[in-house]
Amino acid sequence: MNNVILDDIGSYPLPAGVSKEWIQKAFSNYYDREKLFPLINAAFQQKIDAGVEAPTYPQYQDMTEQFLSIIKDPDSTDEPFRVKERDAKIVELEAIQPAAYEYMQSHGGKPNTRICITGPLELYLREFGGTEYTDILYLFAENVDLFVKNSIENSGYLNVSVVSIDEPSIGINPQVMFDDDTLIEALKIASKSAHKKGIDVQIHLHSPLHYKIACATSQVNVIGVESAGHPSYLDLIDKKVLEDSDSFLRVGVARTDISNLVSVLNDKYNTNVWRDAVRLKEIATELETPEVIRKRFEKAYSMFGERVKYVGPDCGLGSWPSQEIAFQLLQNVTEGVKSASM
Repeated sequence: MNNVILDDIGSYPLPAGVSKEWIQKAFSNYYDREKLFPLINAAFQQKIDAGVEAPTYPQYQDMTEQFLSIIKDPDSTDEPFRVKERDAKIVELEAIQPAAYEYMQSHGGKPNTRICITGPLELYLREFGGTEYTDILYLFAENVDLFVKNSIENSGYLNVSVVSIDEPSIGINPQVMFDDDTLIEALKIASKSAHKKGIDVQIHLHSPLHYKIACATSQVNVIGVESAGHPSYLDLIDKKVLEDSDSFLRVGVARTDISNLVSVLNDKYNTNVWRDAVRLKEIATELETPEVIRKRFEKAYSMFGERVKYVGPDCGLGSWPSQEIAFQLLQNVTEGVKSASM
């Protein structure tokens, strides 16, 4: 059996009957957390039960506003865009403590978990667009590092085993005005605390076109590749570059592009499958099966060997039709990867 680690990107479907509008209000209203936190905890428990070895806290907030709302809050900052360390918190990590405690009681050790932080460039682009204020980019990077530092130091019953910096705009967004050296420095700043603790640092990209930027940091040591939906992305990665920089891959082995998957079923049945919950289940039972996932993993491993360190779904599952189908997909990933022949 290979020694890869199964993780997930973060977002997850809401339970039936819970709206995004309610979730947004609940995060902003402290008194609603009595209802909100058990909901988050239950989703995290599902990921553990599905066999995810380094599950990410369930992401139900907007990935950028989750952090910008704190960074821009005058009560949470010492100066414009400089967050106070005490306020650089991911509240979801508090919400999943019950599941972590239960795991620890059952297994005799803390569960590994993956924390996902929106990267400094992504935060910058949301706030400043196609401008080029390097000092502000670096300030955002310092804020990212504070969120990481706090998450590690206040992890409770969790063991933060991997940190992911989410930078989907690198390689695809024409608004990016910064040169590679500036982006490399920003990533170094953002990953400082995790690197100091010896924790793996992933970068989550939607295109691996500029993956060498991460390799050049020497601190971001795992490159995320959405290769289930885009198999050709693996051809853009040079194994020697990974070896020379001692970098690894986080390989997507299950597709998460739900609209395209549903389109396959629409063509098959000549109907709108979104209205048919029974047929929607075929996404996990007929399309993204353990056998399909196993073959993807074996192909990636044949190309990169032990440079493949993490595997999981390409991206988040927040837009998927139900928790039941998302849970089945995570189970399929576990079964497919563990049945692989290396």
